[in-house]
Amino acid sequence: MKRLLSFRTAAPLALLPAALILLPQAALAHPGHGPAMGAEAGFLHPLLGTDHVLAMVAVGLLASLRGGRALWALPLSFLALMGVGAGVGMAGVALPHVEVGIALSIVAFGLAAIVGLRAPVALLAALVGVFAVFHGFAHGAEMPETASGLSFGFGFLAATALLHAAGIGLGLATTRIGATRAAPALGACLAAAGLALLALPA
Repeated sequence: MKRLLSFRTAAPLALLPAALILLPQAALAHPGHGPAMGAEAGFLHPLLGTDHVLAMVAVGLLASLRGGRALWALPLSFLALMGVGAGVGMAGVALPHVEVGIALSIVAFGLAAIVGLRAPVALLAALVGVFAVFHGFAHGAEMPETASGLSFGFGFLAATALLHAAGIGLGLATTRIGATRAAPALGACLAAAGLALLALPA
């Protein structure tokens, strides 16, 4: 009975990524879809793109599943390398296949959750950091070269940190209710969502 209750509790959590991918804003939060002015715009920028939301929550989920130092190392790696990517985008340097890289990040993080990746924390931090560059570039390409651009940067970093925290909370919740199969189910939904984004027309 307890196992059945855990499954019923975990099932909606596992379907969350799949539900998000169906939202209208799934069409991307990338360069060219509106002005970027100030901290409020920066904070909203990751939240208005399902691809960003899924990837950033997935980083927190992976950190929670790995535990230990990963709880802070993975989110910090993502935030730091996202800042680097934002700087590259703001400088006008070309980075090819940004949207593909963002969608692939969701697939990679989802697959990692499916297989219960127990790789060294440093390797996981490097994995999320590489993909974070693409996310940061998408934000930085819209940052104005003014003080409001700096505020915009702080805004999207804050939103990203909150999404990481949400992912960590999601992972802890599935562990607490004893839903041992929830993590692979969540990972499968994330990977499927990433593949769906890859299939979207450019």
